[in-house]
Amino acid sequence: MTEELFKAMAQSIIDGDAEEAERLAQQALDRGVDPLEAIDKGYTPGVDYVGEQFSCGSAFLPELVMAGDAMKAAIRVLEGAMAAQGTRRQIAGKVVLATVEGDIHDIGKSLVGIMLFIGGFEVHDMGTSVSIGKLIEKTREVQADIVGLSALLTTTMVRQRDFVEALDDVGLRGKVKVMVGGAPVTRSWADEIGADGFSEDAVGAVETAKSLLRRKG
Repeated sequence: MTEELFKAMAQSIIDGDAEEAERLAQQALDRGVDPLEAIDKGYTPGVDYVGEQFSCGSAFLPELVMAGDAMKAAIRVLEGAMAAQGTRRQIAGKVVLATVEGDIHDIGKSLVGIMLFIGGFEVHDMGTSVSIGKLIEKTREVQADIVGLSALLTTTMVRQRDFVEALDDVGLRGKVKVMVGGAPVTRSWADEIGADGFSEDAVGAVETAKSLLRRKG
């Protein structure tokens, strides 16, 4: 019976049905299913499937966004039970995301956030046109492992370099990895400014982030 529930959970993610994912999460708790087991055996396989389909071009941005929303809905229900038990889902690392100051492009950065969340990261998305000061403040507040900066304009990508330098100025450079991306951003630019990681797309950003954490450890 529990196996059927797990399959339904996975399907709710694949279908991008947040309401159903939430209902099944509550049903699992009512049946006494461990919330971590519900995530690992129920929802995560669905997330993995959607991620694989997106990677090979069989699923597209709307399906990915809906899957992410469904996963978030399920976790909202399960996290309360985990807090009561003194447990929490395994977090790969903490990431602060933002589009740099002066740049209001959001879609690419948001997609990276969804993929990182699906990949098991705790994501703090600060939105667009975020100042260096606010980024530093948030990085300290959440004790971020990685800061991901998006720039979609050649005129704003210099802010990525400014942030790397600012991290050094406040003594955080050795504690935080910096990942950069965006249409005009290249690997050579990332190397030039001293960034730790670069990815051309949202799927690659997850592996880049995991690689950075392995190097950090």
